[in-house]
Amino acid sequence: MTKSDDAGAATETTATETTATETTATETTGGSADAAADARQHPRRLRTLLIIAAVLFAVDLLAKVIAVANLTPGQPVYLIGDVVRLSLVRNPGAAFSMATGMTWLLTLVATAVVIGVIRIGRTLRSLWWAVGLGMVLGGALGNLVDRLFRSPGPLQGHVVDYMAVGWWPVFNVADSAIVCGAILLVVLTVFGFEPDGTRAHRDAEEHNAEESHADKNAEEKSV
Repeated sequence: MTKSDDAGAATETTATETTATETTATETTGGSADAAADARQHPRRLRTLLIIAAVLFAVDLLAKVIAVANLTPGQPVYLIGDVVRLSLVRNPGAAFSMATGMTWLLTLVATAVVIGVIRIGRTLRSLWWAVGLGMVLGGALGNLVDRLFRSPGPLQGHVVDYMAVGWWPVFNVADSAIVCGAILLVVLTVFGFEPDGTRAHRDAEEHNAEESHADKNAEEKSV
């Protein structure tokens, strides 16, 4: 092999390495651009979640303070006939007066829910998931504060309930927030809305369409 052949081979090798480097750089740049575009389209929603939770927590706390100051147990205040009324009840159980003999366990569960929601919220990008989780967090915090600081003592505190509709058990703003938030999260899951802001069914359809288009192009090139 002559020196000119060696030089040509070296040049080809260098050109190939340069092309590979450029391709890698292009792919990296493209990946970064896609990630940036996705971040702009689906920003993190932790702040939204916390604002919703804080507002609901404040409303629940204020309503409980007003109820305790103005209502007397056993003396309901009727608002709309016998259907809607205000009735002060000290509830040792869960939402809507369920599991009344498990106050300490419910306190631990509420604490775990608060921690779990905050951890999930750190990577959350879906607005509707932020709304649902914010409602659950605000409600959980509202009742957790009662269990920690109201009588008869820490982890055993009774939750203040004051709203009653028809035959439904007496409840409060926190109970309503937890239930409505949970229902919203179930609906989002059923319809394929993911916490990262994407939609599972739609993304699968788009992926299948892209694969079909790629296969069609490959067939046309082979012909």
